[in-house]
Amino acid sequence: MLERIRLESLHQKVTTAENAVKIIKDGMTIGSSGFTKAGDSKAILPALAERGKTEDLKVTLMTGASLGHGTDGKLAEANVLRKRMPFQVDPILRNKINKGEILFIDQHLSESAELLHTKNLQSIDVAVIEAAYIERDGSIVPTTSVGNSVTFAALAKKVIIEINTEVPEEVYGIHDIYQAEDYPYRNVIPIVAPWNKIGRKSIPVDPEKIEAIVFTNRKDSPADIAEPDEKTTAIAKHLLAFFENEVLLGRLTDRLLPLQAGIGKVANAVLTGFKDSNFYDLTMFSEVLQDSTFDLIDSGKLSFASASSITVSQECYERVLGNLSKYKDKFVLRPQNISNTPGLIRRLGVIAINTAIEFDIYGNVNSTHIGGSKIMNGIGGSGDFARNAYLSIFVTQAASKGNNISHVLPMVSHTDHTEHDVDILVTDVGLADLRGLAPRERAQKIIDNCVHSDYKEELQSYFDRACERGGHTPHLLEESFSWHLRFAETGSMKQAIETDIQN
Repeated sequence: MLERIRLESLHQKVTTAENAVKIIKDGMTIGSSGFTKAGDSKAILPALAERGKTEDLKVTLMTGASLGHGTDGKLAEANVLRKRMPFQVDPILRNKINKGEILFIDQHLSESAELLHTKNLQSIDVAVIEAAYIERDGSIVPTTSVGNSVTFAALAKKVIIEINTEVPEEVYGIHDIYQAEDYPYRNVIPIVAPWNKIGRKSIPVDPEKIEAIVFTNRKDSPADIAEPDEKTTAIAKHLLAFFENEVLLGRLTDRLLPLQAGIGKVANAVLTGFKDSNFYDLTMFSEVLQDSTFDLIDSGKLSFASASSITVSQECYERVLGNLSKYKDKFVLRPQNISNTPGLIRRLGVIAINTAIEFDIYGNVNSTHIGGSKIMNGIGGSGDFARNAYLSIFVTQAASKGNNISHVLPMVSHTDHTEHDVDILVTDVGLADLRGLAPRERAQKIIDNCVHSDYKEELQSYFDRACERGGHTPHLLEESFSWHLRFAETGSMKQAIETDIQN
């Protein structure tokens, strides 16, 4: 195993997770690798959770995005976390956040590293970074994600490295490690196509800061891949038909523009739909590479993909990591403040496809909160892409839970993406192209094309009555959240349920 530490002076730093975790003290801020379950800490953070069972220990934890193997839940249960940022998906942690027991900062994923470099966040005391191996100069060859690891390694006072022998050393070369200069001396980031590589292949770190090295041998948590169902397939068909029409109108070519897709079954279904389409030589400039990415590469439809992590199923993990020579020239992993940087997204003309929890008749999107107050996961990178994309697309089902919840509403209970940043809305019912439309036109287009039949009549009535009252963006404020209130009281947003109770 010591062959994976090519700087011999670091051999003496090898220790156990139980010893290494003693470096972390109460009140510290920890920066850990990990982006949507990929390349996360598999030894140190779980060991920290074990310490928390017997010690009074509170830390602030920053990562790239979510962690795998239930680590966030273990830390939450052990009461180790005082504050967490910038993203999470764990149900145990989520519950404690919504109870107010753990503070959570929901950040655009492009901004965490920037805020650290500008000293607008508390400095990193200890960085915990997963590596495939350590180079002769002490630099770190990361594994299946880059995330914020470059910034953590640069700014942390101390560094703990987890060398994961499960990851083949052949990952060398799949990473493009570039750190933009601090303000006000920042230069243009010279990426003009997804396949441009502009940095080095390993993460630089001062060897003097490396306090401990721990060996692990564990795969990333597999992604939860759901097969396309009737609703997600319908959404994909609506979207593909839209793209085909854009080609006919001369706005796009059969190669489209670089694609970005959020994680989850809807995004996976949309990308999978490209396999049987007429589009070819596609590219991606995204955050996460999912199973559908590599399926499209295998089908010959996708020529290159750029992201910050690989988050795939067990089968796909084996297929890609076990055959890197086949895929190595077809994808790259970058720091998330590069993969998600607004300037590059706008320069490349990215087509962004993200998932909404709900949207309203004017195109405002809620992608983070249930009922206006309870966090689900977080905004992730959807805001980075939506605000700057050539096409900003949000998708969701029209209704769910036995159609007792409408995902198209008079007004969203929480706004993450305003109507100004949303071009296209898609449900299983249909698609609304909002480009060039005034608020009243947008509302009618959404009602006509995206609303479930159980709710269309009432939503049309709301809009008509609001228009009678007037306004550039007509609303009935006394009714705008009535659907949410009705659901909280009766378990259904349907008006008939409320009428039955009153009778």
